[in-house]
Amino acid sequence: MKCQRCSQPAVIITANRKALCKVHFIQAFEKRVKDTIKRCKLLSVNERIAVACSGGKDSTVALYVVSRLYKDVTAIAIDEGIRGYRSKTLKDLKQFCSEHRIKLKVFSFKEEYGATLDQIVKRVRMPACRVCGILRRQVLNRHAAGFDRLVTGHNLDDEAQSILMNLLKANTELLARLGPITGIKPWKGFTPRVKPLYLCTEKEDAAYAILMGFNIGFNECPYAGSSFRSTIRQALSDLEDKHPGSKQYLVKNFLRMLPGLRKRVSMDINKEKNKEDRCIAYCKECGQPSAGRVCAACSIIINLRAKNSSGRDTALTRVFYAVHKD
Repeated sequence: MKCQRCSQPAVIITANRKALCKVHFIQAFEKRVKDTIKRCKLLSVNERIAVACSGGKDSTVALYVVSRLYKDVTAIAIDEGIRGYRSKTLKDLKQFCSEHRIKLKVFSFKEEYGATLDQIVKRVRMPACRVCGILRRQVLNRHAAGFDRLVTGHNLDDEAQSILMNLLKANTELLARLGPITGIKPWKGFTPRVKPLYLCTEKEDAAYAILMGFNIGFNECPYAGSSFRSTIRQALSDLEDKHPGSKQYLVKNFLRMLPGLRKRVSMDINKEKNKEDRCIAYCKECGQPSAGRVCAACSIIINLRAKNSSGRDTALTRVFYAVHKD
């Protein structure tokens, strides 16, 4: 099969069904990222930009493209303490940042919370992916303070999964927070998160990383296989195989609905503003944005401290598990 733009052999068939050679695919990929940034107003020239990086393909690709377009870019990595996994991805990331002269800051669960993820999941009755996501967000929020934007490597596949997951759970508030710029409204002290790879598929991210010669691994986190997201990912992949373009249709149609959805959810929140759980805009423990008095991350830490002192589940542990279970 030949490239549709020249006579060279095609290396990929893109999400929009175009066969492209290496040169034209790289050009098309980078143009799509630039167009997404411009159309959705994700980043500006004079902003201080942080990029959340794991050392995997998606965040590394996001870091590379953004660092080529903007000057003030810093990579932020979180070492959750996942035995046999995170040390390898961080090693790759450190080498990548050194080669491309990108500033890198690394923070760990051990430093922030006094325990690794492997240790934490043995003490709380919650799925590992949920615990990790909640704590990672808190650490990123804390250390992204002072930056104007926090870039994440979320791609079209990730967004399609999140849309379907929240639809199945009827969680309209979390659904309204999705999109190229996350959140229903700006929060004081909270660095906005943006997704330059929003319209790029996971397959395209991987192809770009390989064709650019990035030295990164493609191993999956050992905790990922048992997650609800993993089940949704497989279901969407099966649907995509039978009906090509399904993920794109899902995300693009969601984008058409998003402005109205956010407006409706904002109205619902305003109607409930007199309720106690809506009066508290920031966590009383850490000061980060929260829908309740104590954010989810601090609830986990309080649980850990209580269990460490008593050696058994507390009432707070049971309540927290009931609220946050899958």
